[in-house]
Amino acid sequence: MTTMTSFPSWLQATSVAADRDASYLSVQGARKTYDTRNGQVHAVESADFDIDEGDFVSLVGPSGCGKSTLMSMIGGLETPSAGRIRVGGSPVTAPRRDFGYVFQDATLLPWKTVFDNVLFPIRTQKRPVADYLAEAERLLRLTDLWAFRDKRPSELSGGMRQRVAICRGLINDPQLLMMDEPFSALDAITRDDMNLALAQLWDQVHKTAVFITHSIREAVFLSDRVLVMNARPSRIVADIRVPFARPRRAEMQEEPLFNEICGFVRDKIHEGHGSRQPASA
Repeated sequence: MTTMTSFPSWLQATSVAADRDASYLSVQGARKTYDTRNGQVHAVESADFDIDEGDFVSLVGPSGCGKSTLMSMIGGLETPSAGRIRVGGSPVTAPRRDFGYVFQDATLLPWKTVFDNVLFPIRTQKRPVADYLAEAERLLRLTDLWAFRDKRPSELSGGMRQRVAICRGLINDPQLLMMDEPFSALDAITRDDMNLALAQLWDQVHKTAVFITHSIREAVFLSDRVLVMNARPSRIVADIRVPFARPRRAEMQEEPLFNEICGFVRDKIHEGHGSRQPASA
């Protein structure tokens, strides 16, 4: 892996594990090519990185660069054209019951209450619902939704619906939670509130997460690491470890260092349009 020639003082080295199968999530040379009537479309040229258990990692890059395709391969929703993906030492070949998913739209069932929407994955997986009632209550209390447990989605704000969707993604105690731009449809103020709410929730649940966003500030605020993808067909062109301790506070977004890191990520995205070699930071 190629190393950048100069580093800001805040950067820490991120190295590939010697035993890559020992990493919690290991993506090794993953590629995705689609066959269409007009020929092949190379969505992801190569993705290569490891993630430790409990890390919150964001994927950022130009629109259409293959972020969602890469997440779909990690989640077992798409099969890589080449390479391999392993979670917990086992290859990912299909969607797994120990994964959780949160998408751009909350996709809540409008006729069900908040409480029943959170429990819906348990019912579809034919697990004993009674075993998850306490966990549903815990998650709704952590996200300040317990008082709304009997409401329908139409009675909730957009931010509240997305909090319900996050609770639903966490209800089966997933080992890996994947979130594909869950706050993109929210207004700026609600989005800021949701970022803080998710950061606070993460201090309680301590899951491994892969998070897609087009917001650089959101990625830096929430993440332990930010992976930058270049334009399609994409590669990982930068792997940036965020040097802020948890818990994350809203005030840190006003610090010069926070803005410096955001500027660094933005520069890497722009450089990535022409870069073909990954940088490790």
